[in-house]
Amino acid sequence: MKKPKISIIAAVAENRAIGKDNKLLWHIPEDLQRFKEITSGHPVIMGQKTFESLGNKPLPNRTNIVLTFDKSYQSPGCIVAHSIDEAIKIASEKDKEEIFFIGGGQIYEQAIKFADKLYLTLVEGEYEADTFFPDYAEFKKVVLEEPHESAGYKYKFLELER
Repeated sequence: MKKPKISIIAAVAENRAIGKDNKLLWHIPEDLQRFKEITSGHPVIMGQKTFESLGNKPLPNRTNIVLTFDKSYQSPGCIVAHSIDEAIKIASEKDKEEIFFIGGGQIYEQAIKFADKLYLTLVEGEYEADTFFPDYAEFKKVVLEEPHESAGYKYKFLELER
């Protein structure tokens, strides 16, 4: 049986900051568009806090899997999983090509050991945060786009593989 590629997608500052108070640290329309283009049509796995930060609404055109320890948690339009292994199994049954972990920090921390590929938006600068992306030094850069600037932020799109 073919196993899908396990990917992580995130926007990360130079100090690996990704969020504060359950919010992203920036609003970069091109990053959101890239996220949509890359993940559309594929299962996305996220933690309960990330799902709630999206307004408790599933992302369209994707199988939404919410990871939570709360056994009674329910979310219309989503599949609830209670372990990372369960989430990967469910996602793998839905898509044989690629599945995505989309946050937050605790989910990235667990998922990085399973990940084959990272799609990162590397935002220039260091930010005050309470949520950070795990160390990804063992991944090798395969694609690095030219620097962009939008909404006052400088950033690069980066793809890395194990």
